[in-house]
Amino acid sequence: MADQLLEQVRDIAEGQIDFEGQRLAELLATVLLVAVGAVSFVVGYVKQDIKLALYIGLGGTALTMGLIVPPWPFFKRHSVKWLPVGGMEKSSQGIIVDGKVIG
Repeated sequence: MADQLLEQVRDIAEGQIDFEGQRLAELLATVLLVAVGAVSFVVGYVKQDIKLALYIGLGGTALTMGLIVPPWPFFKRHSVKWLPVGGMEKSSQGIIVDGKVIG
């Protein structure tokens, strides 16, 4: 039972996401940080309060970090189908380099 729990914790902490998930995470981080920066600047300018602007910026950055850093399930929707290890299949043709078959 403890091994199963430890395995679940490892899966969560390992943080594997697919390539589409990486693209989505980068896009979300960029959009959210730009939006938070703009809102922070405008509010700070209108209120003439740099402290409020910094708090809004820090809060938005923390919110973005909470959304992007954990490996949420929507970052793992497009799993990668890896090719089989070369040389293990009998139908493998190998790679021909300078007339020699490699693999």
